[in-house]
Parts: sequence; C-alpha cells; structure tokens
Amino acid sequence: MSSRLSGNEAVAYAMKQINPDVFGAFPITPSTDIPEYFAGFAANGEVNTEFVTVESEHSSMSVCIAAQAAGARAISATSSCGLALMYELLYVAASCRLPITLACVNRALSGPININADHSDSMGARDSGWIQIYAENNQEAYDNFIQAMPIGETTSVRLPVMSCMDGFITSHAVENIELLETETVRKFIGEYNPEHYLLKKENPLAVGPYDVSPYYMEHKVQEAEAMKAAKARILEVAAAFEKISGRRYGLFEEYRMEDAELAIVLIGSTAGTAKAAVDRLREHGVKAGLVKIRVFRPFPGEELARALSRTRAVAVMDKSEGFSANGGPVFAETRSALYDLKERPYLINIVYGLGGRDVKVEDIEKVFARLADIATTGATGPLYVHMGHRSKEETV
Repeated sequence: MSSRLSGNEAVAYAMKQINPDVFGAFPITPSTDIPEYFAGFAANGEVNTEFVTVESEHSSMSVCIAAQAAGARAISATSSCGLALMYELLYVAASCRLPITLACVNRALSGPININADHSDSMGARDSGWIQIYAENNQEAYDNFIQAMPIGETTSVRLPVMSCMDGFITSHAVENIELLETETVRKFIGEYNPEHYLLKKENPLAVGPYDVSPYYMEHKVQEAEAMKAAKARILEVAAAFEKISGRRYGLFEEYRMEDAELAIVLIGSTAGTAKAAVDRLREHGVKAGLVKIRVFRPFPGEELARALSRTRAVAVMDKSEGFSANGGPVFAETRSALYDLKERPYLINIVYGLGGRDVKVEDIEKVFARLADIATTGATGPLYVHMGHRSKEETV
C-alpha cells in the first residue's frame, strides 16, 4: 500500500498499527507531530492505547518504565533537550532490561538553542544501554520502528530501542512510502509476553532496587552481553522483515563499495546526498563508495572493518561534535574498529552539519577530492576538521 507521508506521520502510523499498551507523551519540536497524530488515533478509538500526557519528558519516560515493568508494551517520542531531560531514566530503562521503544527525531542539543537536525542528542545517549537504529528517509523510519520491538523484546536481548531519524529533513518532508497491512504488522510484532513483570503474582519481584557492590557489576555485564546478542537478533529480524516487505536491511548499507578505493562513512539523511556524489564521481571514473551506518548500538565494528578493508582512504563524517579534541563519536568507533586490520586505509574525520548546517553534493565531492589526494600522496593533513563553517581557512 503506497502513501505520501512525512517521517513523523509514518512513525505515528507504525505506532497505530502496532497498537501499544501505553504511550508516555510530551511534545517537543521536531517530534511533536508524532504524539499529536497518535492522540488523534486514541481519541477516535483507532487504538486501545493508554495515552498518558505528562508534565515533562522525564515523566514520559517514567510512565514508560512503570508501564513496561508492569508487563505492558510502552512507547514514546522525543527530540533534543527532551531526550536530555530523560537522561537519568534512559539508564534506568536499560539497566532494568525494559524493552521500551522510543522514536528519537534528531535535533541539535542546546546550547545555543537550535531546532534543526544534527545527531548531538542521540549521540549524547549512545552509552546509556539503548540499541540505536538510524534512518536515512521516511521509508526507513517506518520500517525501523516496526522492527524495533521484535529486536528489543526477545529474551536474549531485553533492551530498549531508540529509532532515530533526522529532524525536519526526514520528519517533516513528505515522501511516497510503502506501508504494510496492519494485520501483517501485528503478526510480525506479536504479543508482548514478558517472563517477569510486577503484576505477575506468582513471582513477586522488585524493579530498580538498590544494587550493592557484590551485584552491580554482574548486572552490567549481563547488560553488555545483551547488547552483543542484539547484533544477531537485528539481522534475524531484518531477514524476517524482508520476507513480508521485500525490503532488505542490515547493520549498515554498502553503496557502490564492491571495488571502492575511496569511501565515506556516515549516518542518516546525508546518505542520500552522498550517494548522488558517489554516482557523479563514478561517471568520471573515480572509484568512490559509501557506507551508511544503520545500527550504531551495538556498533558493527568487525563487519565495518571488513567492508573498509580494501579501501585506500576513508572519511568518517560526524553530524555531532564529540568534544574529545580527537574527532566525533562515529570516527572514534570506526577508527577503533579498523585498528586490528593488517593493512588499514588512511582515515580522516569530517564534522559537518551541526545545527542543521547544509551539506551539498559539491561538499561531498570536495571530501572525495581530499581522499584522492591522500591516497596518492600518503599525506593525510589534519585528521579532524569541521566542514561548512565560516572560516578563512580551507576546511576540507
């Protein structure tokens, strides 16, 4: 079934098809449309969801934690400072092994105050124990949200899932996408039947107790092992989703990487711009390629190393500043992943698009031009630069 929807509409429609038990709702730009659309579904009786409006994003995640701990299936949506206000509770949800599903519509994190897209909000929560999946476009936003629950709720994982898309670029732009039938979605998602929950009188338990030193580390190791197990589960769910949709997903997408000598690694909607640049360069005989990271947590380190092992020079593009003085978070992960390769490509980091700063096909071509120079000369120059800001210096 084809339909013209914004990314926010597509995610809200996926939520409607899933028909969750509880939605903890507090609006924030640019994710506001999601609870607004869903509120309409609830008011019209199109879902059986308990739609709980609260006083802050901290409270909306608290509602989700309480509901999931009681044995219900809970969802929410947020952006930017809303995600930051949830920060404490993101860790609580993950450590309590509560598979909440959150739509994160990426927006620059204050300050200065900015409402446009970069990845500083979700990257700030990258080590909270949540699985993170990123969409390039509206179709992927819809598909990722549907896949999130079968990933997070499986016994070997039991972790919350953050389904991310770029604010305004993806959330508000309208595209033609293919929707699944509601019955197909509900069969794919299945019923949520947790083994343990607060309302199960046969097996009383506490959720979120004080964890003293002899136990805390063991629980964190279990959480870490669950994140490792999530990688295989993500691929299992993707394979099952392909059977009902015809659309294939993995941990990342390789675009024209079969013989690529120069490559870019990035996340999100910029992949569309970068693909256009790759195609243009290919027409001129440049062996350019692209790896679009879909799953950032768990990070596909071994798989990414294999994908980049035959390249000569790689630019990792971060739409978030890590303030490490050594580059952004995607660069740090990618550089670490390549460390054990016997022959590594030259690697540089380009931080770009902060606060919604535009990036054009010509900008991506400049990155590839620099990679070509590096591959020829072996001189990388500065490993970590910012692209697109006003400067007297050449930034790429």
